[in-house]
Amino acid sequence: MKKILSVAVVSLLASLSLTAQAHRMWILPYETVIAGDSAWVTFDIAVSNDIFQIDHAGPRVEKVDVLTPDGKTEEPKNILAGQMRTSVDINLTQQGTYKVAIASNSLMARWETEDGKRASWPERGAKASPADFATAVPANAKNVEVSQNSRRVETFVTLGAPTAQVLKPTNQGLELLPITHPNDLRINEPTEFKFLIDGKPAIGTKVTIIAGGSRYRTSPQELQIESDSQGIVRIQWQSAGLYWLGASYKDNKAQKPATIRNGSYSATFEVLPE
Repeated sequence: MKKILSVAVVSLLASLSLTAQAHRMWILPYETVIAGDSAWVTFDIAVSNDIFQIDHAGPRVEKVDVLTPDGKTEEPKNILAGQMRTSVDINLTQQGTYKVAIASNSLMARWETEDGKRASWPERGAKASPADFATAVPANAKNVEVSQNSRRVETFVTLGAPTAQVLKPTNQGLELLPITHPNDLRINEPTEFKFLIDGKPAIGTKVTIIAGGSRYRTSPQELQIESDSQGIVRIQWQSAGLYWLGASYKDNKAQKPATIRNGSYSATFEVLPE
């Protein structure tokens, strides 16, 4: 694989970090750009060590949202929850770009008890309500750390010509605002993506890009970059194929009672030849 060069919707997903170093989550479409009046596309949702290889226990996906070219949402069809992956089908009946996404927002607290033991809230798999925070965390808790967390996994497919309706941000958590359309990526042409955190530029977002087929290389050949003062990253693709992009963001501008704001994002893109 040639090196990548660079110069610079809503649903639930429980207890899964999208930017974990060993296991990365992805939504993989079997086609991204389709001609014709209509089409069916299958998507695999999985977590893996090697990008796009189904080699790890599958994620627990409660819901997948499909945003249609006219900005409406619909349910995927033929949902199959397997041991290693979840597969869904989507019937593309509108001309334009669709977005397939899994997203969640959560609140988490960690602290030390009076006798020095570690404690956390909510319990694993449970939902946290800000209204319950006051009674969930003891008044005598020490070294309390409360984090506001957002997670998003998505991909894009286009029937006919690309459209922009689904690219509008929700202004919740860490999001990608494409400057270059995600279904119009080509080798030797510059790509610009902008990252937002709760609707504002996510300056210093840490981004990792990995080409598919990493199991056939001696090293993953990851590209590590950061977004600039406008939240923008610029990429020059030199090889066609499928790519996984993962991003993470952290600051201290969380909404109370949280003191830390964490955002994670990942997406699958296809880069086409010239």
